[in-house]
Amino acid sequence: MSETPLEAAPVQQVQRLPRWVSARMPFYGWFIVAVGAIVSFSSGPGQSFGFSPFIDAIIADTGLSRTTISALYAVGTTVSAMMVYIVSRMVDRHGVRRVLPLVALAMGLACMGMAGATGFITFFIAFAALRALGQGSMTINSTLMVAQWFVARRGRAMAIVGLGAAASSAIFPPVSRALMNELGWRGAYVVLGVAVWALVIPLVLIVVRERPEDVGLHPDGADHPPSGERGSARVGALARPGNVLTTWRFWHLALPMCVPSFVVTALVFHQTSIFAERGLSANLAAGVFVAYAIASAGCSLLAGFLIDRAGPQRLFFGNMLLLSVATAGALALVSPMAAVIYAAVLGLTGGIQSVIGMVAWAHYYGRHGLGRVQGAASMVGIAASAIGPLPLAALRSLSDGYTAGIIAMAALPLLGAVLVATYRPPERASG
Repeated sequence: MSETPLEAAPVQQVQRLPRWVSARMPFYGWFIVAVGAIVSFSSGPGQSFGFSPFIDAIIADTGLSRTTISALYAVGTTVSAMMVYIVSRMVDRHGVRRVLPLVALAMGLACMGMAGATGFITFFIAFAALRALGQGSMTINSTLMVAQWFVARRGRAMAIVGLGAAASSAIFPPVSRALMNELGWRGAYVVLGVAVWALVIPLVLIVVRERPEDVGLHPDGADHPPSGERGSARVGALARPGNVLTTWRFWHLALPMCVPSFVVTALVFHQTSIFAERGLSANLAAGVFVAYAIASAGCSLLAGFLIDRAGPQRLFFGNMLLLSVATAGALALVSPMAAVIYAAVLGLTGGIQSVIGMVAWAHYYGRHGLGRVQGAASMVGIAASAIGPLPLAALRSLSDGYTAGIIAMAALPLLGAVLVATYRPPERASG
């Protein structure tokens, strides 16, 4: 399908910076980055690592089987993927400052809904809402918000946003476990919902502005518009619903991009059970997320600098190979130290992938109308993460253990690496 430029930059809106901002302060985009990191952190209750500490308690409380919970999680997340596409289009039309507070409000309500879920239908609704709002809408809002403010330094900016996700993966599992010990798993979800409201809504309303051009600035704090920005005029043709999802170039990148979501979600979702099969405790299963987060944070910062210099493709290829090794490491969980090493290597891949996922689509297709393209990509990624836990649970039931499923999961990144190696990006379009 041909890809012709149809859409120029959107009409700028006149906005003012907050009164507390002065000329002596750093580029205002870095304040946007800080908010993006907090939003990314606050998505924790809807992420796989946010669910992981609760799964066994939910099974024990409700009597639902592990396969049933995995199926509910898969179907609910798949249905919710469409919401991400809708929300991203809303951001293109109305801006993050209007959309994100509503998303955060709904995220807190979804946590309350999870606390009150009792049966098959209510768990389905709660899973769908939390995944759509946490992993989906909160995450894509943080990415779209920061992508507008940076071009040359986008990798570094997104790496800092990724630190929010890394901190979330370190803090939410042990905090959730502690809250469950004190309040039960339902009470823990109530506290998490209130925390999301307190962290996100005030900051977005006070700090966030849509684009640097709207307040008389340029991306990266430069004194002139970015030169040679990829795809900024071309994205309109790619982003229309009848186009982007039927273009091989989109799928050539989207398919390998969704492999880490598929694999890591499956491993993390069943982490407590995988550890138990190898004689390791539930507390250790939650605690090793700290090692995951430290490795993820450190590697994401390095990845941010590398991706600004070399682009996403080569980094992505290397990360696929590393993910295959990390996944196979789940077969070697013979001691607490081995578990920490496994989590750290998996964290390395997560840190790299978080930056790649936040940078790649803007890098190849530009800022203007980015929500539609990134929304379609996020929809694919969320659908992949939805499916991931189910085959691992099914293979466990069929083979009475996780070994066969883990071997299959370790092979998938190698297939993804082949697609990454043969990807040809769009031609550069001036913007």
